[in-house]
Amino acid sequence: MIELFLPDAAATDQLGAALAATRPTSAVVHLHGDLGAGKSTLARALLRALGVQGAIRSPTYTLVERYPLPAGEAWHLDLYRIGDAGELDFLGLDEAEADLWLVEWPERGGAALPPLDLRVALDMHGAGRRARLQACSPAGQAWLSRLGQSGHLQGFPAA
Repeated sequence: MIELFLPDAAATDQLGAALAATRPTSAVVHLHGDLGAGKSTLARALLRALGVQGAIRSPTYTLVERYPLPAGEAWHLDLYRIGDAGELDFLGLDEAEADLWLVEWPERGGAALPPLDLRVALDMHGAGRRARLQACSPAGQAWLSRLGQSGHLQGFPAA
């Protein structure tokens, strides 16, 4: 597990860029945290660092936003408004179509979601936020290993 303190929005953007620079070809990321914890901010930063141009909208009302990547597609899901995991069937999500899943409120999707690689928990911590990154698969473990060895996390204070 990696724990970091994010003192401001720029640090959240830096974490998103670091995750983008070290990500595996295919990954499922669950973003946990209360309302306002920074889940969408981190997702936007990661997508922007992957080369997504134009507006990166929060999927709060649409439930899913799809973004083309240079090699594949990323899906950003916000499941806050669903009442039952079965509602995901109506979204037409096919696990094989997306290279990157960024899922906010994943506990509401249950077993309808593909297997998890990386869990990111964000919470308010003093004047900033604390980020805890936990690998949940071999791909996630390799991702965190690359992230830790990459030098992208230098300058982040420990949480």
